[in-house]
Amino acid sequence: MTAGVINLLKPPGMTSHDAVAFVRRIFRQKRVGHSGTLDPGAAGVLPVYLGQATRLVEYADGFDKSYRAEILFGTSTDTGDDTGATLIHKAVTAADLKGLAAAIESFAGGYEQVPPMYSALKVDGKKLYELARLGIEVERTARWIEITEIRLLWQTDDQAGLQVSCSKGTYIRTLCVDIGAKLGLPATMGFLLRTRVGPFDLNAALTLEEIAADPQGALLPADTAVQHLPACRVCENEARLLQQGQAVVCRNRPDLTEPESLLRLYSEKTGLFGMGRIIGQSGMLQPVKIFVDGIDKNADN
Repeated sequence: MTAGVINLLKPPGMTSHDAVAFVRRIFRQKRVGHSGTLDPGAAGVLPVYLGQATRLVEYADGFDKSYRAEILFGTSTDTGDDTGATLIHKAVTAADLKGLAAAIESFAGGYEQVPPMYSALKVDGKKLYELARLGIEVERTARWIEITEIRLLWQTDDQAGLQVSCSKGTYIRTLCVDIGAKLGLPATMGFLLRTRVGPFDLNAALTLEEIAADPQGALLPADTAVQHLPACRVCENEARLLQQGQAVVCRNRPDLTEPESLLRLYSEKTGLFGMGRIIGQSGMLQPVKIFVDGIDKNADN
């Protein structure tokens, strides 16, 4: 079974589920998943995981992300983007956007964001968008989201371009609506392009056609998704003990910025074979998740 990660460039009009189905067909295998869902109308980076690499998704799911978005002022919709039904429409002039740059900058650092009804978050076991389609609106709890970069790229009399880097769980549609509210204007999101997910960048993303033309060439090593975690190489005997669920003395202990950080575990024979953690000051390396046959014998550390 093929294992690895693909930095896929999802086109607008395709769901993230459709993108996974496409990769399944190309590689003729069922075990395929993705991290960081993109709305159907959005385009951009969608990391897709194959085979044993799907077991690394949980360690990559918290990546921060970067986007370019278009804000349309003067219109609000039920979805927060231009695919929804129009709720309000009013004329907007350049004078109405006089304070736009300052309004955008006020969101730098982060804020308490209320998730939109049209989202996959669940309330009492039901996804919010399912309730929204039934005309049901429920109260949502605001969540702190971090915005590490936000800046105005361009503007016209009633539109603007936005560059955003943010934490997991940020809804750019809602951010666009909230920027409009800061100016006292209805607003909705137009086009959305995701330019980065953690280490996966738009400049290196591959189109569906490129992946179909050279499937094996599209594959990145599985551990590309966990390069942000420190690595630890062990001997074959230590690897065997770890694979059996036993802790071992960590002789090649890496420098850790945080105690008990997760580590990538490598051996010469199997390459990346699991994830571990050094417990306290004991120096004991404890297995957290083991990939029995390893994931990628050619993986780097």
